[in-house]
Amino acid sequence: MCTYLTEHVAVEGSAKFGDGWAAIDKAIVYFDHPVHAMADHSVNVDFFARGGDGIRRIAVELTPESAIELAAAINRTLASAPPGLVDMPRVGN
Repeated sequence: MCTYLTEHVAVEGSAKFGDGWAAIDKAIVYFDHPVHAMADHSVNVDFFARGGDGIRRIAVELTPESAIELAAAINRTLASAPPGLVDMPRVGN
């Protein structure tokens, strides 16, 4: 079953494409059937870079278990940063 729940997130960062690095400014996260991953459903994250050559996309499909572990690893990494380096509330705290 698809949830059709889609989150649009403004992001600041970079992604590596086949021809090199580019700034990314948007991510879309959704739970759906994967195109390539060997799972019934996946958490899908699409990162977008906009530039002179149009919009480019990098897509990631994760099993729900992998997505949970990745989110936990991101939270642990942010929580371990020295005070003052991360200037926003941490998820889960």
